[in-house]
Amino acid sequence: MLGTKLRFGAFIAPFHPIEENPTLAIQRDLELVQWMDQLGYEEAWIGEHHSAAYELIASPEIFIAAAAERTKHIRLGTGVSSLPYHHPMMLADRINQLDHMTRGRVMFGVGPGALSSDAFMMGIPVAKQRDRMDEALDVLVRLMRGEEVSYECEWFSLVNARLQMAPYSRPSVEMAVANQVSPTGARAAGKHGLGLLSLGATTSAGFNSLAANWGIAEGLAAENGQTMDRSRWRLVGQMHIAETKDKAIEQIRFGLEKWIYYFREIANLPMVPDDFKGDPVEAYLALGQAVVGTPDEAIARIEQLREESGGFGCFLLMAHNWARWEDTKRSYEMIARYVIPHFQQLNVNRQASMDWVRSNKTEFTAQTRAAVGARIVSHMMEKGAENIRPEIVAMIQGAERSNETPKE
Repeated sequence: MLGTKLRFGAFIAPFHPIEENPTLAIQRDLELVQWMDQLGYEEAWIGEHHSAAYELIASPEIFIAAAAERTKHIRLGTGVSSLPYHHPMMLADRINQLDHMTRGRVMFGVGPGALSSDAFMMGIPVAKQRDRMDEALDVLVRLMRGEEVSYECEWFSLVNARLQMAPYSRPSVEMAVANQVSPTGARAAGKHGLGLLSLGATTSAGFNSLAANWGIAEGLAAENGQTMDRSRWRLVGQMHIAETKDKAIEQIRFGLEKWIYYFREIANLPMVPDDFKGDPVEAYLALGQAVVGTPDEAIARIEQLREESGGFGCFLLMAHNWARWEDTKRSYEMIARYVIPHFQQLNVNRQASMDWVRSNKTEFTAQTRAAVGARIVSHMMEKGAENIRPEIVAMIQGAERSNETPKE
């Protein structure tokens, strides 16, 4: 019996170096989602950021609306909407509208906001971001299900609030909470029985915390009468794939150093160690935080993640723009062609069919020759052998003699 298909997608922050044309950079992000849709990827998650220059998308909802019109199948999620930055009623209404506009293809990922600089500009104390996420999420879950909510706290109020359209997806849009190393996201997901977006799964810290964070989520779910569904657990990892490992390493020299610069000098996320030194590519690969190599190496790492985590539903490639655009597209294509089939058992029946035909090749070949020979003999009896090649006549005659009963 075939197992459950592991889904594949991308987590698109995105990351664009400062010297690029930002208009064209956003267009390329849209092209990436279109390319993924053509290749059969199931999901794309779009980030929200307001400072630091690299992560250009300020409104994942606007991006999703445009991407939905350009694609047919891929599901599109906010990855993530930073809850402290929005009044819950306004955010819920926008997501609900997208749910209708996409006919249920939208997903709602939430988090506290990754960049402290974003919160600073809005006068939001960084120390309160996670508390405010929890407060907003408590009411968002209810609003997204079409319930009426009244609530008041220090930063927002709701008075008989209700979405004026019932959700297109039932009971509501699928929701997921971002989680990295701390248990904040896992606790929020467990409390409400939501999906989990585990960032940095291929990094050592993220990898080591996978099972622990899922256990935290399951524990909180049990305390609150909820259940956690592993099919709604997404793991985000860094990969770039090429025909050979050397080729893949050479390709990421195009942009990896700029990506490292962003995380070391600008962003306040611990993606690169403070004592990082040496050749940028060699030093980063030595950390073991990314898979840069062949499809077989990608398969091995994802298998390792499945074993470590105990099972999850979707693997998301972090869209990093380390390589040139054509090499990036090729990496996504190679994963679709050679990695995804392994985890979705797309060739199991093909292999079984090939093995069966090979094991019976002698019998099938004999039957085919006999059937073809019978037709040739019938033609020769009716029209003669004039237009039949001599070697075919000899083959038929030889076959007839071999089938004769030996005389006593």
